[in-house]
Amino acid sequence: MAAKPDLGDVLARFDSLLRRIDGLLPPAPPPTDWSAIAFRWRRVGGLAARGWLDPVHHVHKIRLSDLQGIAVQIGKVEQNTRQFVAGKPANNVLLTGARGTGKSSMIKGLLNKYSKDGLRLIEVDKSDLVDLPAIVDAIAPRPERFMLFCDDLSFEEAEPGYKALKVALDGSISTTSDNLLIYATSNRRHLMPEYMQENLDTKYVGDEIHPGETVEEKISLSERFGLWVSFYPFDQDEYLAIAAHWMRHFGCGPREIEAAREEVLQWALLRGSRSGRIAFQFARDWAGRHVGAPGKRPAKTKK
Repeated sequence: MAAKPDLGDVLARFDSLLRRIDGLLPPAPPPTDWSAIAFRWRRVGGLAARGWLDPVHHVHKIRLSDLQGIAVQIGKVEQNTRQFVAGKPANNVLLTGARGTGKSSMIKGLLNKYSKDGLRLIEVDKSDLVDLPAIVDAIAPRPERFMLFCDDLSFEEAEPGYKALKVALDGSISTTSDNLLIYATSNRRHLMPEYMQENLDTKYVGDEIHPGETVEEKISLSERFGLWVSFYPFDQDEYLAIAAHWMRHFGCGPREIEAAREEVLQWALLRGSRSGRIAFQFARDWAGRHVGAPGKRPAKTKK
């Protein structure tokens, strides 16, 4: 007759097993520092991944007044944000269009302007959108108003974050908390790649056009954003005005700005774009080479 296992030995082995399992799990997330105005959602671990709000201590200090050529777009998004901060009804926002035109900079500018009124920002990678329910639960009891910001958002077929975002926007029995809105930027109007074959699936019934099921599925995500704002490439005059603004920011005077006009245009030509980002990069390069160099004095800017 086999001897019965010793209870103490069984408990010791069980305790050893638990310690090994515990060593494989990710560490407990740190407590959230709610004094910050911006956070990144961090996620570690595999199947037992845990996420937390990691405070951003050095927030980009761009101002809305620094963004030139997009006053109409700023007006629409700022009005929506004021409503949100005031506790009034407001929409999730999708900013789409040309690259380098100030979409993500606008979000940062809104944060800097309205953080004193309780506005906060949470930056989330699209791969972490599956954690949206956990983020909602983390901020639901807080008095602040949170923009969940996803930059350069686009999806390929069957990505897990696509369904999570779609459900969070509108489509689940549960809902996001009243103190959270989703602000996303994308170069794709419908956030997904569009192919010629999908257009060929369009059906014509009498005088009506009925898009194919694939097109309908892709449109169904973007249309769940209540506010769409489009951005367009800048023309030459707008590009020059933006470059001049940033040159003044870096200490250049009117004569230097006029003298640099040809270089500004060549800079854009070499890069194949007249965007605000390109104008800022030129101004920073030009000022670094000329303003304050030996034998030269920085030009005074008008106040």
